[in-house]
Amino acid sequence: MNEFTLKSMGWSWKELILLLLLTFVFVPIIIEHLVHDAFLNLFTNELYAGTLTGFIMAIVFTTGTFFIALKLNNLTWRAVGLTPFSKSYWKSLVFWTFVLVVTSVVVVILMEMIGWTSGTSKTESLQSNVNFWTVLIGFVSAAIISPVYEEIFYRGFLYKWFRLKWGVPIGILLSSFIFMLVHIPTYNTLPINFLSGVIFSWTYEKSGSIYPGMIIHGIFNGIAVLLTIIG
Repeated sequence: MNEFTLKSMGWSWKELILLLLLTFVFVPIIIEHLVHDAFLNLFTNELYAGTLTGFIMAIVFTTGTFFIALKLNNLTWRAVGLTPFSKSYWKSLVFWTFVLVVTSVVVVILMEMIGWTSGTSKTESLQSNVNFWTVLIGFVSAAIISPVYEEIFYRGFLYKWFRLKWGVPIGILLSSFIFMLVHIPTYNTLPINFLSGVIFSWTYEKSGSIYPGMIIHGIFNGIAVLLTIIG
């Protein structure tokens, strides 16, 4: 990314402010509240409502990134890291997946020891009705849909904007902090959310692609779904 600047990308504060408003105002109020409640009234099932809400969020974040950060500046998806990465980076990908999984297990154990636990209603719905379809829905939502749109937005755009403005360390910290904030109110996983944001940003920085982050993200979330079922 060294050859890029915010100016050469055509990005300014406008793109950042608009997409942060999307993140902290439009999505929480319209999607996570009004749309989610409509789905819940329709299906009377938190898993279905939560999954459809997540799918709508994926569409909103992806199209928002495309129109605000890319199309208006005549950029392609490559600008946010949708580009192939070197085969040699697979070793690092495996390493960081292992680090994230092991560290997260330790964090969850420590949180449970101090009595700091919380879960989402979608998770509780899945645990109360485990069958092929509910597991498939939960897995696709967590391991495929979420990693794709979250890496496009939080790393592809947000980390890159901060990185081009203030450098790698600040870029990693700010984008990871915001990534952590949007996972409230699952407070017991916030340290994991921050750590995962750091790892995904770092893999993007080193590989030049958001695909490694997507893969690690998907594997990690998939494991979390399976552990939720077992638990």
